[in-house]
Amino acid sequence: MTSIHDVAALAKVSIKTVSRVVNKAPNVSDALRDRVQAAIAQLGYRPNQSARRLAGGRSFMIAFLYNNPAPGYVSRIQMGAAWRCRDLGYHLVVEPLSPGGEERFDVLDRLVAALRPDGVLLVPPLADDQALLDKLAQMQLPCARIAGSAPSPSFTISTPEQAAGRMVAGHLTGLGHRRIGVITPPPTHHAALRRVDGFREGLDAAGIAAEEALFVPGRFDFASGIAAGETLLALPNPPSAIFATNDDMALGVLTLAHRIGLRVPEDLSVTGFDDTSASLTSWPPLTTVRQPLEDMGRAVIDALAQGAQGTQGMPQFTFTLIERGSSGPPAME
Repeated sequence: MTSIHDVAALAKVSIKTVSRVVNKAPNVSDALRDRVQAAIAQLGYRPNQSARRLAGGRSFMIAFLYNNPAPGYVSRIQMGAAWRCRDLGYHLVVEPLSPGGEERFDVLDRLVAALRPDGVLLVPPLADDQALLDKLAQMQLPCARIAGSAPSPSFTISTPEQAAGRMVAGHLTGLGHRRIGVITPPPTHHAALRRVDGFREGLDAAGIAAEEALFVPGRFDFASGIAAGETLLALPNPPSAIFATNDDMALGVLTLAHRIGLRVPEDLSVTGFDDTSASLTSWPPLTTVRQPLEDMGRAVIDALAQGAQGTQGMPQFTFTLIERGSSGPPAME
């Protein structure tokens, strides 16, 4: 079996240098790193993970904890995180949690006892779960969050939620819509609530007064999109467009529209948020806001691998409105 000594001999470097390259350590020149990696590839060397963990005092495992009910959102972030873990020689451990369940502390305790992960990745709403953040700080376990706003020393990727909400409002009012329903996120999704704030700002900029009956709560899942859509479309003066604050709820509205015989977008425009895979395969394809979810997953892994804290060196991500067939001008009265 090929050993680290064989790699060092072929690359004409020390064993310590090979170890630094394998462990993605900084301060190794590109030329030296390329030479070692070429020797590794030529010999088919596979590092002993147990020895690697012992030598560096690390597990090379990162835990992804989530309780977000939108599978499309979670899977895209998980995909980006998993690919980046593979690039860096880490393993991603995924643990789904039930919403609001106290078992999240038991899961965390068991995870740390069994695997001792080098860090934890959180997405909303766990990214703002203050009790969980306090527990991670108490355990001195590094944490990286996407769209977290609750106080924490952890690395956080801030997201332009409010600006994106204004962007959706500008799109729909620009098409001529004046009565627009909004399916709002659960109150625990702090970042997503800013989408609604931005949408209200967009209505105000268009000279449209926000009517509270047009703001209906959802749970970020498909079923709540149908239920909220039923509430909005049963109003005496129903909206000509609906903005659902995530794609799963928007897809529920699309399904409801087809079920009751409404044409989209001729009778009802529908927009979502996230640009998950299903938004492109729906009929008509869904107008939505694209978050670079896979890139965001990669960025938090980089932060954990590099030991980043707070917002220093935080990457800036842009949200983009993706116009598709589910939105158009309102019907002529």
